[in-house]
Amino acid sequence: MSISVICNEKNFKHLTSKRKPEIVVISDIHLGTFGAHAKELLEYLESIQPKKLVLNGDIIDIWQFRKSYFPKSHLEVIKKIIDLSTTGTEVIYITGNHDEFLRKFSDTQLGDLTITNKLVLELDGKKAWFFHGDVFDVGIHKAKWIAKLGGWGYDVLILINRLLNQILVKMRRNKYSLSKKIKNSVKNAGKFISAFEKTVSDLAIENGYKYVICGHIHQPKIVRKTNKKGTCLYLNSGDWVENLSALEYEDKKWNITYYHQLQKQPEKGLLAAITVIK
Repeated sequence: MSISVICNEKNFKHLTSKRKPEIVVISDIHLGTFGAHAKELLEYLESIQPKKLVLNGDIIDIWQFRKSYFPKSHLEVIKKIIDLSTTGTEVIYITGNHDEFLRKFSDTQLGDLTITNKLVLELDGKKAWFFHGDVFDVGIHKAKWIAKLGGWGYDVLILINRLLNQILVKMRRNKYSLSKKIKNSVKNAGKFISAFEKTVSDLAIENGYKYVICGHIHQPKIVRKTNKKGTCLYLNSGDWVENLSALEYEDKKWNITYYHQLQKQPEKGLLAAITVIK
């Protein structure tokens, strides 16, 4: 059951105390598109006060940006991120392909908000490599206009899917993901994801990174990767279009947290998190 059923947005803050994970990683929000779940993301951000917030690319979707569509809820997400940066949270904005215009401002710092193309941190003696992931997407670099056209089609598909789910909910039936159905039916999609994970993991191992953290492919995952040269933990933060997911690091552990698993626990103020791997 989602939090929207349990309590409304107005009293959400009062029912939960803020958790304080060491690091939170969010990617692929795609603000400025119909698919962005800004209200749900805002609820999640209201529930946390991390030491570091890593925005791992495609936060504002410049590819699909239109002056006629940038709702108040999308602006509120930006405002909340700025508020976090002024109240003790270090915010690191890693650029992605949909917000690549920011790459010209790489290594710019405004107070506790930094814009960069990649990030390396040391977590409990282990090196962690953060980047968006589009650099390993050959299709984007070879034919960017096709990728942009595909992004527009994806946005339309998400809008249609949202209308479909409104009808299904009224009929008291389960929601349905058209995009996931299409992805699962395309054999090359699975091959691309596997190749992507292998490429970034092999490169991380070669460079001595124990964690490699990315986004881009909208597939939340934590999995141990091993080759002849060593091992690393591959992590993907997923997205806030389909999966509504984030990565959290606390007590030397990584978690994938999903919005739909937010639970009303006022006495503890906890989020339900899954896939805990050391």
